[in-house]
Amino acid sequence: MPGASGLRWLWLSVTIVVLDQWTKTLIVAHFALYERLEMWPVLSITRLHNTGAAFSFLSDAGGWQRWFFVVLGLAVSGLVTVWLRRLPARGRSWLAAALAMIVGGAVGNIIDRLLHGYVVDFISVHYDRWFFPAFNVADSAITIGAVMLLIESFMSDDDTLRSRREKKVES
Repeated sequence: MPGASGLRWLWLSVTIVVLDQWTKTLIVAHFALYERLEMWPVLSITRLHNTGAAFSFLSDAGGWQRWFFVVLGLAVSGLVTVWLRRLPARGRSWLAAALAMIVGGAVGNIIDRLLHGYVVDFISVHYDRWFFPAFNVADSAITIGAVMLLIESFMSDDDTLRSRREKKVES
């Protein structure tokens, strides 16, 4: 199909944004700030507001970070969308899915920053008195997409079984 590109994977980005915003809306509607519901011994739902980035980085910076992270998120989303546009429609599904997840997660958190000035986090993983920083669906999508990109970076065309066989025959 002429003109087809990896942009066809943006359905995944939209799905992530919708799921992220829906879960955050539910949390805000049913949980007070800092309210906690233990689901399992290692998992709780806890409503938190994060004005910073991952691991609350810059959360106490005084407010300027809101716009910094909005601009950064928009820039990353734009660049990754251009990357998606340049991908062929077929043959790079793993990479396209990874990029679409990153875009969806970034947009989900941008919406929070624009609407509220903070990101709603609510998934809390913990053990005994150790707590991993709370996160949300958007953060999960960004992380999974980044891990997929990392895996993709180790898998070049030269690493395929077929390429190895062809090289063996040539030598």
